[in-house]
Order: sequence, then structure tokens, then C-alpha cells
Amino acid sequence: MDQRTPASSVGKPQSGTELPAPNIAVILPTFNERANLPVMIERIARALADEDWEILIVDDNSPDGTSMIARELGMHDRRIRCLRRIGRRGLAGACIEGMLATQAPFVAVIDADLQHDEALLADMLARMRVGDIDLVVASRYCEGAQQSGLSENRARASRWSTALARRVLKLDLTDPMSGYFMIRRNIVDELAPALSTQGFKILLDIAATGGDRLRVAELPYTFGTRLHGDSKLDALVILNFGQLLLAKLSNDTVSYRFVLFCLVGLSGIVVHMSALATLHEIGTNNFGLEQTIATMIAIAWNFVFNNLFTYRDQRLVGWPFLKGLVEFELICAVGAISNVGVASLIYGQMNTWWLAGLCGALMSAVWNYVLSAAFVWRAN
Repeated sequence: MDQRTPASSVGKPQSGTELPAPNIAVILPTFNERANLPVMIERIARALADEDWEILIVDDNSPDGTSMIARELGMHDRRIRCLRRIGRRGLAGACIEGMLATQAPFVAVIDADLQHDEALLADMLARMRVGDIDLVVASRYCEGAQQSGLSENRARASRWSTALARRVLKLDLTDPMSGYFMIRRNIVDELAPALSTQGFKILLDIAATGGDRLRVAELPYTFGTRLHGDSKLDALVILNFGQLLLAKLSNDTVSYRFVLFCLVGLSGIVVHMSALATLHEIGTNNFGLEQTIATMIAIAWNFVFNNLFTYRDQRLVGWPFLKGLVEFELICAVGAISNVGVASLIYGQMNTWWLAGLCGALMSAVWNYVLSAAFVWRAN
């Protein structure tokens, strides 16, 4: 008698213990939302009282202990789960990981800061079921919506970015910048490989990537006021917005990170020349020494600003920052040697100084970008 377990039963729970996937999963991307989280979960549970639901908190290793609160809540309710991300930052990436971590056929993304009206979740789910819709967007701008929680500056920036996104990417949505939406899980699987993990506007990415394939509906809601904590939006968000627009316009062939890396490098040239002029004015009577010091200052400048902007999501602090600075100085020193070597080779063959210089600079930029990404700002 064959005692082997049938292949069809491998990994399945014993008879009588089967628990199907919930109908809907609500993804809560969090960073420093310790005070808001319990209130938000209670509100979601009340809004979905008639549904089989789960809540997945995706926390970017919040220093205020948000993930600890999430785990404590999960100890008393198995429908509440927490995914704590170490070494990874960014709202878009958190949303993608959360949506891919559930088996529920419908997935909603909503902020944990209590500004989104969780009572709309039931209506969004009903709209998807009745209308055979792929994506339902909670809009701040369609008829019947209100934006009481937006400051004047944020409202102006939101309207500007929304208009730009609609025009540039040709999106037929009143609020493509909304952070509150519901989508079918199978659509997430289809689109996920083409989505960017960087930035804040995951819905914009989904709408632009899905294009005309998506059956979309919008529902109005009132955008409320944050209860606890500070807004995560700041002046640097425009970089993420620009990144996404560039990626979609170029069909992901142009690396926004590389473009930003080069722009920081251009600012480094200005710093280099300023430092060189200052040192020469002091009068060291040693141009080689002056050039070396100016080069080290410019490289340090590039490192600091690449750490702030280009690799914002992998920002180094403390000891890793100092270690990264040393590594970046060494990588860029080798890049400078390759710059001169390539430029000299091309100039010797073509005798065109500007082309030789440009090719050398490009070679150095590519070298510095690739090596620094691999060894300084390692992907975790």
C-alpha cells in the first residue's frame, strides 16, 4: 500500500480547517502613525462590518514604534497583519508589497492618517462588484467631493500636479494623484512588474501603466484633516513626481535616478571651480594640491546631495554615511582616471576636443553611477 501523500494535498490544511481568503484586503502604508493606527483600524472594521476583511499594515520601520502597535493589535485579531520593511522606504513600494502579499480578490489602499473617509470602502466594493470595474478611485475633485483637509498651498500644488499629469499622460481621471483607491488583485499581478517602487503616487503609475485596459470608476469623498502626526509631503515630493512622469513618457527607458545623478554632478562642477578659485586666491603655489583638494570637496558635495535626493529612499545616516563617503570618493577617483583615459583615446583618434571631453565625462558619469549604486547605496 502506497503511504505517500498525494500531490494534490501537499500544503493544504487538514479537512475541516480550511479558511478561504478574505473578500477584501485594506493596505495601510505607514511611517510614524502610532497614534493614528488604532483609530484607523477601528474605523475600517466598522465600515466593513458586513464583509470578510483583512488589514495589512506595511510599515517602513517607523522610529515611533508603529509596527509594534500593529503587531499588538494583530495578537488579538488575526485579520490584522503587519509587514515591517527594513532598509526600504517609499509609499509606492509599500503599497505594491502590501497588495502582492494578500490573496483577497479586492485590494484597497488608504492612508492611515485619517484624512481619507474609510466609510467609502463599502461603496467602492459595491461599485466594483456591480459594475464589473477594475479600479475605483476615491476622488477629491469629481462632483460632490470636498477638500476641507487641504491647506491652501497643498490644494494649489495638488491641482497643478493633477492637471499636469492628466495632460502629459492623457489620463481621464479627475484625481489621478489620489492616494485612496480599490483595485482587483489580478490586475495588480498584471501591472506590478511595470510599476515603480519609488515616489508617492502609486495610483498615477497604475492608471498610466494600465491605460485603456482598465475599467475605471470614481466616487466623491471629503478629504479630512490629519488627527495626529505630521504630513509626509514635503518639497522633495516633486522629485518623485518628475521621476514618474519621465519614466512613463519614456516607457521606462530613461532612468530618472541617472538623470538626477548627472544633475548633481553638474552642480559639483560649479563647487569644484569655486573651491579651486578660492584655494588659488589664498595662494598655495601648488596647483596640483589645489586641484586635489577641490576635487575631494566636489566629490563630497556630490555624495551629500546624491544621498539627499538621488538615493533618498536608501539614504545613509550615521556610520554608513561616513563609510559611504569614503567609498564614493574612491569610486569617483577611479572614474576621473577613466574619464581622462577615454577622452585621451578618442582625441588621439579623432582630434576633436569637445567630443573627446564629452565622451570622457559620460564614461566617468556612468562608471560613478553604476559603481556607487552597487557599493555605496546598495539595494536592500
